[in-house]
Amino acid sequence: VQLQASGGGLVQPGGSLRLSCVASGSILSIHHTGWYRQAPGKQRELVAINTNGATTNYADSVKGRFTISRDNTKNTVYLQMNSLKPEDTAVYYCNADILPHGSSRYISVWGQGTQVTVSS
Repeated sequence: VQLQASGGGLVQPGGSLRLSCVASGSILSIHHTGWYRQAPGKQRELVAINTNGATTNYADSVKGRFTISRDNTKNTVYLQMNSLKPEDTAVYYCNADILPHGSSRYISVWGQGTQVTVSS
């Protein structure tokens, strides 16, 4: 079971990006999904989380600008980022609690990270 993140890149302030994170492998169920980010010299922080595809929560710094969503038919979680600011520059990581086939316990899986750079 693994997560593959994509969609990062260089964007000007005020621009938009959409990150995607695809879960692959022998998956029975996906519980929580979330996006985190880590800027140089800083700790990794929570950006947005989606609980069971219903409840969403966001860091105060991204509320109103970022939207987390998921497509359960594709085992994919998205992060739509609008009105990007230079302080959003970071490596973005996806995370999911996944129940593999044949297992009775959810495991926490991390994607490899995708770089987002906001600069003029």
